[in-house]
Amino acid sequence: MMAWLSGLWRGRPAAVEPASLRDAARLAQLHGASFHRGWGEREFETMLTERNTLIHRLKLGQKIIGFAASRMAADEAEILSIAIDAGHRGRGLSRDLLLTHLGHLAGRGIRAIFLEVEENNGPARKLYERTGFTIVGRRERYYQQPGGEQLNALLMRRDLS
Repeated sequence: MMAWLSGLWRGRPAAVEPASLRDAARLAQLHGASFHRGWGEREFETMLTERNTLIHRLKLGQKIIGFAASRMAADEAEILSIAIDAGHRGRGLSRDLLLTHLGHLAGRGIRAIFLEVEENNGPARKLYERTGFTIVGRRERYYQQPGGEQLNALLMRRDLS
């Protein structure tokens, strides 16, 4: 009986919800654990108060395990960042988060969305390609690594209309 109950808990779906100011510290923590130059709590607080920024949190139970952030301008948007807690990667959660986030952007009149992804980031590229993004450009030496190495970025686009 206990095994069945614990299996039920593990299978509980994650929820995608609008993020709020009280989430800023956790979002900064997730970003810092996912990227070498993490955004701070203040940066998230600023973004969460801007009308042209949309941030969704991904919750599993009461714990925030991921987020997606975009900035909107006219009928276009740019995905600024997506992060999932390392312990929850590889389960399709980022795909669900991204698709829900894109649906909300489309609901706000966004017709095209752009993003940059590090050229060698296979898992992220796979996610974006599987969700309808196509490569539309390349930026040489766009990302600066802590050791000084410069990595290329791919510019990707998806129509939402």
